[in-house]
Order: sequence, then structure tokens, then C-alpha cells
Amino acid sequence: MDLSILVQYWPTLLGGFELTIICWVLGTIFSMVLGLIISLAQRYGPRPLGWLLRAYIEVIRGTPFLVQLFVLYYGGPLLGLRLDALPAGILGLTVYGSPYFAEIFRAGYLAVPVGLLEAARAIGMSELTIVRRILLPLSLVSALPALVNFSIILTKETVILSIITVPEVMYSVQRMSTETFRYLEANLVLALFFWALVEIISRAGRLLETRITKHLIERT
Repeated sequence: MDLSILVQYWPTLLGGFELTIICWVLGTIFSMVLGLIISLAQRYGPRPLGWLLRAYIEVIRGTPFLVQLFVLYYGGPLLGLRLDALPAGILGLTVYGSPYFAEIFRAGYLAVPVGLLEAARAIGMSELTIVRRILLPLSLVSALPALVNFSIILTKETVILSIITVPEVMYSVQRMSTETFRYLEANLVLALFFWALVEIISRAGRLLETRITKHLIERT
């Protein structure tokens, strides 16, 4: 094992690390927001809209991310949607992740005691106030572990973006491996990067869960 080769390719690898984090952060934020909108629309929207959103969820969850990415990037121009590799990758992560986040939020809503919602309506709270002050905060506590877990899954899905030439960390590692034939060193760096990223996300999620729980206890 020759780790000195990493010094030569460190600028390329560092650029790949940075782009992977950018893709993951944007993809996670956008898909989480879209998932929240979908879950609320399913709960409070008209029934036909709920059927359409359910179909969207089932189609996206039932097909591989790689297939979705190919359809978006290579099939998009046939429908007039022409995107560069990076925007297509972020959009792909958003579309792929939103149904999973929607289902996580929906499960969180079901964990909120119905009695609390009925009591809020009984004292004259509007539905918007109930959602903002009761439904979302309480559902977030129960849903947070699942939200963090799927965010971790999205970090690993970013490697698929290399297929459409997004120069993230997998793309950089493949380039290094091809040019030097040092596959062990390159993939060791890849594994260590994702391990460190997952550990950071996990610890941040546990800290956030503790703070949210403490805040809710103090409010009550």
C-alpha cells in the first residue's frame, strides 16, 4: 500500500469531497422540504390530489435511483428539460428522497396523540396554528431518528451521480484508480470519507434530538 499517491491527487479528491457534501446538503434539504409539502398535502388536501401524490410516492420508491437519474438526465431533453450534470444530480436526489421523507413525516403525524389535536380545536385554534405549534414539533421528535437515518442513506446515493459525470468523490476516486491502478488506496480514502461523514451526521442528529426534546419539555 502506497499512501504517498494520495498527496498527488489530494486537490482532486478534496474537490470531490466538497462537491459530494454540497450535493448531499442541497439534495437533503430540497427533498425534505418537498417531502414535508407532500405529506401535508396528503393530510389536508383534496382526495384526488392525495391519490396523485400516493402514485408519485409508489412510482419513485418502486424504481432504482440509477434508473430515475438516467431518465432525468438522458431522457429529459426529449421533453425539453436540458440540465447540466450537477443540477440534474441535485434534482435527482430531490425527487428520489422526497417520497421517503414524506412517509417519514406521515408516520410522525400518526404518533401525535389525537387528543391533543382535538383539544386544540376545542379551544379555537386554527388548523394552521395546530400544524405549526403542535403537529410539526411533536411529530418531528418521533420522526427525527428516521429523518437522520435516511439522510445518511442519501450520502451514499451521491456516488451514483458519477454515472452522469458529476465530479463528486466517487468520480475523483475512479479517475485516480484508472490513472494509477492503485485501487486499494483510492477506495480506502472513499470508505474513510463516508465513514467520517456518517459519524458526523449521526452525532449531530442525536444532539438535535436531545435539544428538541429538552425544548419541548421546557415549553410544557
